[in-house]
Amino acid sequence: MNRIDQLFSKKQQNVLNIYCTAGYPTLNDTVPVMKALEAAGADMVELGMPFSDPLADGPVIQESSTKAIANGMSIKTLFSQLKDVRESVNLPIILMGYINPVLQFGVEAFLQQCAETGVDGIILPDLPMDEYEEEYRPLFEKYGLHLIFLITPETSDARIRKIDSLSRGFVYAVSSSSTTGKDKQFEGQQAYFERIKNMQLKNPVLIGFGIKDKATFESASAYSNGAIIGSAFVKALEAGGDVPQTVNKFVKAILQ
Repeated sequence: MNRIDQLFSKKQQNVLNIYCTAGYPTLNDTVPVMKALEAAGADMVELGMPFSDPLADGPVIQESSTKAIANGMSIKTLFSQLKDVRESVNLPIILMGYINPVLQFGVEAFLQQCAETGVDGIILPDLPMDEYEEEYRPLFEKYGLHLIFLITPETSDARIRKIDSLSRGFVYAVSSSSTTGKDKQFEGQQAYFERIKNMQLKNPVLIGFGIKDKATFESASAYSNGAIIGSAFVKALEAGGDVPQTVNKFVKAILQ
């Protein structure tokens, strides 16, 4: 059973997924950050694959991506870092990135490496749903990997139903149509969250974009199975200091 499914079979509420950029703050911080997240009580980790043109990401994550690339991070380097990760990290691992680097690496080669290193799911915001269904779905299923789709306040009910039918793991409900990290993008979206909740999708739902502290995490979790925190966590890492200590302080502030 995929680790994402195992998680949701045991925990249906207040699931905390933390986004961090691979190779940030320094090249070799990828696995230590993940270990610290698990030790602090996070439920899942979303690992960003740095890309030079990250369309869905705001300035904080873009900057971390630029720094990680300058540090020497690449998909090949990431897989070498993740080679033995399952000896020390049990959390579900999701790779978040964009389709171009995956195409350059080779889709099947990429998915095979994901499976071999213990990755559980992939988020590719710019992979069209139809293209996935017609071309790549058999490969994802072959390697036991979940593709996680995003929905926004503008996504129609019909499209949400279609996404729910194709999704595995969970549906990522973006709180607004802007990029990550914008102030107040989470506020005023209760009608949208209610609409999704009332649709009773077959997949769990996690809310992301604008979740930054205990209050927004708890508010999002009231309408869904939990939430994803990205920019606020990257900012905490950016501030510097001891990585495990920084991670522990951030996660505990959300959960306690």
